[in-house]
Amino acid sequence: MHRTHTCGELRIEHLNKEVTLSGWVQKSRDLGGMTFVDLRDRYGITQLVFNEEVDKELCEKARRLGREFVIKAIGKVIERSNKNPDMPTGEVEIIVNSLEILNESKVPPFTIEEETDGGEELRMKYRYLDLRRAPLKRCLELRHKVSQESRKYLDAQGFLEIETPFLIKSTPEGARDFVVPSRMHQGEFYALPQSPQTFKQLLMVSGYDKYFQVVKCFRDEDLRADRQPEFTQIDCEMSFVEQDDILKTFEGLAKHIFKEIKDVELPEFGLMTYDDAMKNYGTDKPDTRFEMTFVELNDVAQGKGFNVFDSVELVVGICVEGCAGYSRKQLDALTDFVRRPQIGAKGLVYVKYNEDGTFKSSVDKFYDHDALKTWAEKFNAKPGDLILVLAGEANQARKALSELRLEMANQLNLKDPNAFAPLFVVDFPLLDWDEETQRYNAMHHPFTSPKEEDFAKLNSDPGSVKANAYDMVINGVEIAGGSIRIHKKDIQDKMFELLGFTKKEAQKQFGFLLGAFEYGAPPHGGIAFGFDRLVALIGGDETIRDYIAFPKNNAGRDLMLDSPSTISDEQLDELGLNVKELVNQH
Repeated sequence: MHRTHTCGELRIEHLNKEVTLSGWVQKSRDLGGMTFVDLRDRYGITQLVFNEEVDKELCEKARRLGREFVIKAIGKVIERSNKNPDMPTGEVEIIVNSLEILNESKVPPFTIEEETDGGEELRMKYRYLDLRRAPLKRCLELRHKVSQESRKYLDAQGFLEIETPFLIKSTPEGARDFVVPSRMHQGEFYALPQSPQTFKQLLMVSGYDKYFQVVKCFRDEDLRADRQPEFTQIDCEMSFVEQDDILKTFEGLAKHIFKEIKDVELPEFGLMTYDDAMKNYGTDKPDTRFEMTFVELNDVAQGKGFNVFDSVELVVGICVEGCAGYSRKQLDALTDFVRRPQIGAKGLVYVKYNEDGTFKSSVDKFYDHDALKTWAEKFNAKPGDLILVLAGEANQARKALSELRLEMANQLNLKDPNAFAPLFVVDFPLLDWDEETQRYNAMHHPFTSPKEEDFAKLNSDPGSVKANAYDMVINGVEIAGGSIRIHKKDIQDKMFELLGFTKKEAQKQFGFLLGAFEYGAPPHGGIAFGFDRLVALIGGDETIRDYIAFPKNNAGRDLMLDSPSTISDEQLDELGLNVKELVNQH
């Protein structure tokens, strides 16, 4: 028997019990006649004691133990004389009478402790070592608990967990597919699913009215802190439902998870239209834990001789409470921030509403006290507040101001990690016009239903049609997104037409789904949770990497496996792929 107990289990009530523990050597301390070894496993750390006076040979063996050696120790539980209140096992230790080295270890490339000296790339290369550290263990335990609570809730609601295929057909919508060449059908390819979208709709046609799956999805797109090439969704679909049914069901799932995992009672979810979100926050995933909603100033700022404002589509700003005391250096730093290429503003106008009721601005030459007071009234500003204003093309100005709003929240510590502001954003546009290709793209995906009251506009004014789509947003993070789906063939045909598909192309790509709609497809809709993002949010982090056992880096590489990698010419020949020829052609 390798162990009778784990290294996090023993307490004062186990005194005088003979136990067997196995694990990794965290560290050892040689104090002459006594040697102490901290033994670690997934569950915790227990201190082992070796006494030279009792067994000199055993103590010598303990002195030769290195970090991360795997050992088995047998001994008696005794009370520690110097108790450690910071350790769950800190009241006891094991006086060892038998020691077996199960495996030796090289010196690790970084310290395997709560705080490590290893850089990110080094730790990703040795991910199996990094996963031994307590912070990552806690992340993966949290991930497990969220997964289990999700399943418990959905099972109680009558959902069936059904697996769908990973080797599917490539489709031209959405992000780029990862493709898999077929050996048996040379020249043809599978794609890895970006989501199980069409399969879950087919399950609704099949009569499985409540489906879910905790499923891997794949997208070949640029990476960032909350995005990986392979990621996990809680994918859900329901039949005979309308939007309110879906929102109620999955608000319930979110509340259940937060209650069971964090003992947090989420407030009632707000409802915000896409148009209001963009107008007031410049984003479709607003963080509503703090104020600073947008105020438009065209009516009071234009026509005063300031060409920067007079020549643009939109003048818009935010009021930052209590920041009129910002120095010129701080304001210059904010100007530099909005001018960064990824934000794209040309400059920043500020107005300080001083405590004495006077105003100081970067546009004093063009706007007198009365004009700036009018601005302040539009913002409901008070003495001591700071007004920050951007101008430009409407969408770009709002996007840049949204980033500035979040930056001010960071500087003022307004993002309380223990506060949660959940809402649903609804009524998205159905279509998004692409100037470059001169065609419409689906805002969500091609199977999203238009709002019923907008059906007639599909022919007359498709750009104004609203989608029966919704996103769940918590603290500025899009946690889930979904829609009521099209379930009638004529509407789906029309959608494909608006997206630029010929009937032949639509049939080739989605004929299986269009055919299924002719056999009694029920009204249906669903939602998919970004599982990695959800777990990271609950864990209080903005990045998802530590909540994935074996993630990729920002370049999409697995540093541990050194993947992606080349494959042999023999494998390429089996697949009918001549890479050299393809390279020469280009």
